[in-house]
Amino acid sequence: MATVLAIETSCDETAVAIVNNRLLRSSIIASQIPVHSRYGGVVPEVASRQHLETINEAIAQAMEQAQLDWGEIDGIAATCAPGLVGALLVGLTAAKTLAMLHNKPFLGVHHLEGHIYATYLSEPTLEPPFLSLLVSGGHTSLIYVNDCGDYKTLGETRDDAAGEAFDKVARLLQLGYPGGPIIDRLAQQGNPQAFSLPEGKVSLPSGGYHPYDASFSGLKTAVLRLVQQLEKQQQPVPVKDVAASFQDTVARSLTKRAIACALNHGLDTIAVGGGVAANSGLRQHLQTAAAAHNLRVLFPPLKFCTDNAAMIGCAAADHLNRGHTSPLTLSVQSRLGLTDVMQLYH
Repeated sequence: MATVLAIETSCDETAVAIVNNRLLRSSIIASQIPVHSRYGGVVPEVASRQHLETINEAIAQAMEQAQLDWGEIDGIAATCAPGLVGALLVGLTAAKTLAMLHNKPFLGVHHLEGHIYATYLSEPTLEPPFLSLLVSGGHTSLIYVNDCGDYKTLGETRDDAAGEAFDKVARLLQLGYPGGPIIDRLAQQGNPQAFSLPEGKVSLPSGGYHPYDASFSGLKTAVLRLVQQLEKQQQPVPVKDVAASFQDTVARSLTKRAIACALNHGLDTIAVGGGVAANSGLRQHLQTAAAAHNLRVLFPPLKFCTDNAAMIGCAAADHLNRGHTSPLTLSVQSRLGLTDVMQLYH
């Protein structure tokens, strides 16, 4: 039952949490959205500087909130991949320093493995095997979760990730950043059948592709052409209807693939993780389809959908309980496949 202090700085949230196995003791998240919104997206160098300014205070707040001293901490963890290199370095350096200072084991954690473990925080009795649908700004994947550190990719996006498509469509509609929450809010006021948009059909597996792969670049282009056509005809763009139609198309596409993948692999549980897991359209579509096929679908609470250190700590605690630790020479990586996660440990 390891107690781990974890740090997450892979993108634009400075997060620190303390987790005892699957029990959350404290969670601090300092969002940088107000800083980056003026640029329409995350600026890597700005993100790194913000992490540097915030990390020490976040660590102190997490310790105070948990009401623990360093003698009660069993290990120190940080996200090491994938993500923005400069941002990752801030968290990893802080974690290594704390590990050396307090003579604690150090663990580097894969960001996507953290998103898988987000569901464990709200469903502590969940056990593998199950299907994980990871949908975020940078990743869209269907993962067969066999055990801690034992994953198989069954499907992924061939181009834009789902969250990336939300951000690009929001930018196209001049809605601001981040796009996901804004489109979700507007979509609930619009007509999802207003416009017929392509779901991104994917051919049978070939050239290393998976049969459950998704594609969103065509959908994004279809929205662009729709807006251009309306503007050419000097018609006002019905933003709420466009948002609803776009969101419904993404939700249907992800749901079809996830349900088919679970059924074809004999899995009765789908656990959803990542920022897009907060999307109301996806939740509604997937829950309805899962019920029709007697499948269980699990969504983490909204606070565990976006990037947070609690999920990183939960993953690290499981690894530490199994005797896994990382060398202090571990470096950050902007890209690392989830199936290579055990490379991070002794």
